[in-house]
Amino acid sequence: MDLKDIQNLIKFVAKSGASEVKLETEDIKITIKTGSENDRGETTYIQQIPAMSQPQMQMQPQTPVAPQSAPATDAPAAAEDSKFITIKSPIIGTFYRKPAPDKPVFVEVGSTISAGDVLCVIEAMKLFNEIESEVSGKIVKVLVDDSSPVEFDQPLFLVDPS
Repeated sequence: MDLKDIQNLIKFVAKSGASEVKLETEDIKITIKTGSENDRGETTYIQQIPAMSQPQMQMQPQTPVAPQSAPATDAPAAAEDSKFITIKSPIIGTFYRKPAPDKPVFVEVGSTISAGDVLCVIEAMKLFNEIESEVSGKIVKVLVDDSSPVEFDQPLFLVDPS
């Protein structure tokens, strides 16, 4: 198992929602735990073990993940928001509305934006990624609090294109 396989496994575990996964083969033992150990919420332990006569593959999530259903009260709000364009996060990271703590926010509710305007910054692995708008319109709602963690494809802003 090479480094790329291990990185792909870590990404898969992070997306799956499992809290811990153990993988053992004849020459390597990997335990991946998700939680609050570090900024990304992932901790990986890799240990070389002596070769065994029988290869062993073991992958067992410790915490089952139940699918979450939206409450019925969100249905009218979803119908109301259907005329708006949703701008979603292209990466996993920490959402920031300002370029720096002492600077003003990029956009407010009511701000008019054009394609290419910077809307926010998402920090991922100590890199700050400017998120630019792909549409023109008016910001109707900011869906994420400043300094909050965001997931891939999580809605960030609602934009009225008219």
